[in-house]
Amino acid sequence: MSAEMRRIALGTAQLGLDYGISNAGGQVSRREARAILADAAGRGVDLLDTAAAYGEAEAVIGALRPESDAFAVVTKTIRLPGDDAAAVAGRARASLDRLGRPAAEALLVHAAADLAGRAGDALWRALADLKAEGAYRRIGISAYAADDPAGLARRFRPDLMQVPVSLLDQRLVRDGTLAALAASGVEIHARSLFLQGLVFLAPERLPPALAHAGPALAARRDRAGGDMLGAALHFGLALPEVARLVVGVTSLAEWRALAAAAAAPSPGLDWPAFALDDATVLNPAAWRRDGP
Repeated sequence: MSAEMRRIALGTAQLGLDYGISNAGGQVSRREARAILADAAGRGVDLLDTAAAYGEAEAVIGALRPESDAFAVVTKTIRLPGDDAAAVAGRARASLDRLGRPAAEALLVHAAADLAGRAGDALWRALADLKAEGAYRRIGISAYAADDPAGLARRFRPDLMQVPVSLLDQRLVRDGTLAALAASGVEIHARSLFLQGLVFLAPERLPPALAHAGPALAARRDRAGGDMLGAALHFGLALPEVARLVVGVTSLAEWRALAAAAAAPSPGLDWPAFALDDATVLNPAAWRRDGP
């Protein structure tokens, strides 16, 4: 069990819905998901990342016992309906039922915007109550770069935060946010390590909104010697502030390729040279497949 694999958390969005710009196979079948979980556990992976918004993912994890019992689970809240923090807490308890366990490792606020204003204080108190009663061992926040993760950490003092970090999206590294979060004692989980699969997508498969980025993406693929999986993964592993790298796969073959890449030596590339500043590329909400 390598130290690298201990830092991996298996994302489960693909277990619950058709997710990812490079995903050609749709939602992962339960048979394939069970095989992925068994193989990951055998390699020392011990954390699953999911969310109420990931379609059937929580229910799939609950149905895939005993394989899923080898993992702690982080899940996320539904959107705050008006000022009804109690509804969010109720759905968080329902998440435990779906997961088939009396308690889980952590509950994250899925939309940082829900923490704005007085409603945000009420929502955070609801999460703190769930933690106090033992339903979730830790509570935290899932945020985007534009949400000011460091400011959220100062205000709410979460146990952990999940933020987007990738070979292409290095904003939170460059502006010191990761360092600030780590210094404040927040455990950092990095998601979107593969930018929803964009790092693997051939230029001819780019949606119209991203066609302009084809040359820049091709140049970075060349710089990585064609091995964008190894480059993207080892970029994350090279970040000392990051405790966990949340990665998703759509098949057992993809998972085994990822595990092999993690076990390989780091390519030792010039990581800053891969960063992009293109707002459209770094914002998946702007990637509509049918054009802008």
